[in-house]
Amino acid sequence: MALRAGRYALEGRITLRTSRDGLAAQAGHDLTIEVGRWSGEVVIGADLAPVSLEARVDLGSLVVRAGSGGIKALTDRDKREILTTARKVLSVDRHPEATFTASSFSPAEDGSAGVIDGALTLAGRTGPLRLQVRQTDSDRFLVGTAVRQTSFGIKPYSGFLGALRVSDDVAVEAEVDLTPASG
Repeated sequence: MALRAGRYALEGRITLRTSRDGLAAQAGHDLTIEVGRWSGEVVIGADLAPVSLEARVDLGSLVVRAGSGGIKALTDRDKREILTTARKVLSVDRHPEATFTASSFSPAEDGSAGVIDGALTLAGRTGPLRLQVRQTDSDRFLVGTAVRQTSFGIKPYSGFLGALRVSDDVAVEAEVDLTPASG
């Protein structure tokens, strides 16, 4: 599908990847966490350049998909406990949603990649975020960034008296398809 001017719904998958740090890092796991529910919209102008982009992530919908490393394999119980801890760390009860609103779009010269700058609101705080975007098909994009937890007032998880910590930066990857918005 060739893009035309108009509104497009964003669909696809958002994946969060955490890493571990500290003296007891080998005891923990690098996690792959998927966002279960999210929505977004981009508006394409008459010149076929993006005009606006907004996305919303339901933080209560996180699902632990995998854990690599660690002393033992991740169990279903471990995954449930990780999600309970993540909800506390992210203050999901008070701030159930993360949002991103674009403020500028900078395409690469060949048009196949670019940068989107905007504002992320997470855990009740708003800060700047830069997305690296690569077009893989006429209506499909790969998006990547890193979110520094402490920039949003989030204290990264630590255990064993601080000897095991989740690294401050969380990698965010998204595979996004554009679908013409109805209405």
